[in-house]
Amino acid sequence: MVPIKVIEAIRERRSIRKFKKEPVSDELITRVMEAARLAPSGSNMQPWHFIVVRDPGIKSKMGLHKWAEEAPVIIVCCIDPKEGRWYIVDGSIAFTHMVLEATSLGLGTCWMGRLYENLGETDERIKDVLGIPDHMRVLAITPLGHHDKPLRQTRRKSMDEIVHHERFGGV
Repeated sequence: MVPIKVIEAIRERRSIRKFKKEPVSDELITRVMEAARLAPSGSNMQPWHFIVVRDPGIKSKMGLHKWAEEAPVIIVCCIDPKEGRWYIVDGSIAFTHMVLEATSLGLGTCWMGRLYENLGETDERIKDVLGIPDHMRVLAITPLGHHDKPLRQTRRKSMDEIVHHERFGGV
């Protein structure tokens, strides 16, 4: 597959919840992970770690939605609070890079956030199943695979609704 331009990946990205059984090649996974690895981070701390899960037995123990568990791959993004005060933002940027690269390669993802409102709780079951150290947080999880349905458009706010000039509400 020929990679697409960044803006095209941004426009095409959707939350995919139905995947083909077709495996995702090591080459594609490496490209997706390389995009995450190259993400910028505050003070270049790079506070992220990624766990690529293919084993059906492990996936079933994670307690995810059945549709996510059925994807060929699940990727878990962990962040280290010891790696700078911007670790949540930094991890989110890396995860976004990963999702957009997956989209550009024709793969589907669905960002499943794991931090709750107080930003302190994580899914202990996932940490236990995957051997994630206690001090780390699970930021997000995505199933990864070839999508099974045609993509449908989602409503987006217009530029006039979200862009302000010179000051909020300015035209």
